[in-house]
Amino acid sequence: MIKRTLILIVGAIVLVLAAVGVANVAGVSPFQSQRTDRSQPALLKSIKDVSQYHAAVGNFETVLDIDHNVAGVPALISGRRTLFVAAGTVNAYIDLSGFADDDLVLSADGKSMTVRLPEAQLDKPNLDHDRSYVFSQDRGIMERIADAIEAPQQAEYFKLAETKLTSAAEESQLRKQASENTKSMLTGMFSSAGIQVSFS
Repeated sequence: MIKRTLILIVGAIVLVLAAVGVANVAGVSPFQSQRTDRSQPALLKSIKDVSQYHAAVGNFETVLDIDHNVAGVPALISGRRTLFVAAGTVNAYIDLSGFADDDLVLSADGKSMTVRLPEAQLDKPNLDHDRSYVFSQDRGIMERIADAIEAPQQAEYFKLAETKLTSAAEESQLRKQASENTKSMLTGMFSSAGIQVSFS
């Protein structure tokens, strides 16, 4: 009985191997992996009304030079210096919901209007992960061993990059450009209605 069972098992193995051989000759692998997506569709949770006019977008890029070292320990043993290229955009917008009654003054004849625009605001930077990457990195022996065990995290670099891009946007002409673009938009819109616009 046992001998017969062994013969059946060996025969089954031979058949499987033969099938694999035939499939490989035909260029078809019988063990191809298959990907099954059982994820649920995305659901709309809420809708938020937006009263912002996004008038300008600034494209920014910076190179971070981060040096981590251990006091008294040679960089060859422990230390990490990273050059990280960060790229992204910053939106500048005018919040039109901030208009008060005295910010829009229409003339008695209805042919002209004086507008006082709210100050332009800056959105949080939108980092482009496809264009942000580690350009180069010098590591000590300890860091190389640690990276071999667990991949290094880049969250620190992205957070610092956001800070750098925010500062660059604040120092740029992005707010001014957003205000000018908004004025042009409002001028064209009211001109189509026969109203001449001036800004105070």
